[in-house]
Amino acid sequence: MYLFTNRTQPLLPYLAQIWSFRLLVLSLARRDWKIKYAQTFLGVLWSVIQPIVGLLIFTFFFERVIPIGDKIDYPYAIFAFSGMICWYYFSFNVTQGGTALLQHQDLIKKIYFPRIVLPLSKAMVGLADFFTALALLFILMLVKGYIPGKNFLFFPLFLAANIIVGLSVSIWLSALTIRYRDFNHIIPYLINFGIWLTPVFYPATLIPEAYAYFIYLNPVAGAIDGFRWCLIEGSTFPIQYWTGFMIAGILFVSGVIYFRKVENELTDWI
Repeated sequence: MYLFTNRTQPLLPYLAQIWSFRLLVLSLARRDWKIKYAQTFLGVLWSVIQPIVGLLIFTFFFERVIPIGDKIDYPYAIFAFSGMICWYYFSFNVTQGGTALLQHQDLIKKIYFPRIVLPLSKAMVGLADFFTALALLFILMLVKGYIPGKNFLFFPLFLAANIIVGLSVSIWLSALTIRYRDFNHIIPYLINFGIWLTPVFYPATLIPEAYAYFIYLNPVAGAIDGFRWCLIEGSTFPIQYWTGFMIAGILFVSGVIYFRKVENELTDWI
């Protein structure tokens, strides 16, 4: 049993403690997922309806109004949907994980557990909806005559990258938001603005070469393009994205270190 102390734990024992609470992570995720669709008429069907409606809207807009689909070598619906589900999972991690401590203030006051468990559990909740949308994407690909090739073996790697990228932001925000409540209002603006800086609905090749490096610095863009590379034969994955992944890795490690440092003070700010 781990006791709550005011002394900051070394990093490795802290990570071991988090692992010992893995069942709590899954329990909280299961509870939040049930609450998410509780008291709704359609229930979990919303996890199917929402991505389909989003796909129809953006496919119509970017194929009919702004014909971006002409610049892609495979059906635009597959291109857009693959980007959407990656972005939605990232945005869910950031919005829900970034405010996880605020959402569970009562629980924090009652018992001790590693508080970082809360943003981690939100990542698990979003993962359930991600796989639901992924199943829909596979159906769409089969209808269009596309089957993932050998590159799909790298899918777990890019899924892990998406998870780490989301957590690298949400862990920082969860620690900062509990003290500086302004972040609670800033997060939605960052998400709404960030989608247009990420090749979700348009290919990265549309970015002028002089500004392409800014895309490579965006780790979400790397996770999305890597995901598409896994799914579609002939897709490309520029190795320049390693810079964005390195930034995400630094943010993730530093976020865990900062969270561990301030964790014992969180109850003073609630």
